[in-house]
Amino acid sequence: MWRLSGLIMTLGMKKRFYYAVRAGRKPGVYANWDECKEQVDKFPCASFKKFATEEDAWSFVGTVPSNSQAASTECSDQSKSADKELKPENSSGEKHSLSPDADDKPFVKHFKSEKSFSDLEHKFTYMGDAVAVYTDGCCSSNGRKGAQAGIGVYWGPAHSLNLSERLPGRQTNQRAEIIAACRAIEQAKELNIEKLVVFTDSMFTINGITKWIKSWKSNGWKLSSGGSVINKEDFERLDKLTSGINIEWMHVPGHAGFPGNEAADSLAKEGASKPPC
Repeated sequence: MWRLSGLIMTLGMKKRFYYAVRAGRKPGVYANWDECKEQVDKFPCASFKKFATEEDAWSFVGTVPSNSQAASTECSDQSKSADKELKPENSSGEKHSLSPDADDKPFVKHFKSEKSFSDLEHKFTYMGDAVAVYTDGCCSSNGRKGAQAGIGVYWGPAHSLNLSERLPGRQTNQRAEIIAACRAIEQAKELNIEKLVVFTDSMFTINGITKWIKSWKSNGWKLSSGGSVINKEDFERLDKLTSGINIEWMHVPGHAGFPGNEAADSLAKEGASKPPC
């Protein structure tokens, strides 16, 4: 009995891996090899790796260049199958062959996960079937006289919709974060985008629009302490914009090397340096 229990514990503790597809039929992160294989088998210039952590896997996917799927002419021996020849590198750079894991199971997507790839036709970034966008806000001398705030909206490398603006009105970092999300949703609606994933490093914005706003409304826009919600007008605007569009809010750590977030941050800083609206 002890040996059987020990065997069960050993099997239960087998390490899980994440299969990141950076260039394939549908780039993303997959829970098992079979799903990954469907995306890369016989795909020209397939790029994929096996990682020990989901965050590292998403980071690998997020570094895809905009022309990754257009580089097939630079590849050789494109007809090789994934079973025989595709040997990705793990996060340490060590070469190995992929094979199915016995304990592969579906995994839960975390807020800090980053799943994106470039669509050459529309030049959008996707997360599943939803368009992804990064937003950020910044404010120099926040809370002090002479504060200058800006907003950034990043859709992809050199994308025509990338936005860098000076924040109108009261200059604060929190307002900049909220309005940046507002502007991204406004742009999405103008293009009739039905599903949108908003990446932001502002948990204040995410919690405000997904949790706190319900109690604010029922309490007449009052905080539990009795004070008024300072950013009421901004959240009302954001709340109204979320109607009629499917939005998923994703938190990405700020200044942690995520390309999309870094780009949005740069656009926000550029906006803050512009003249007042």
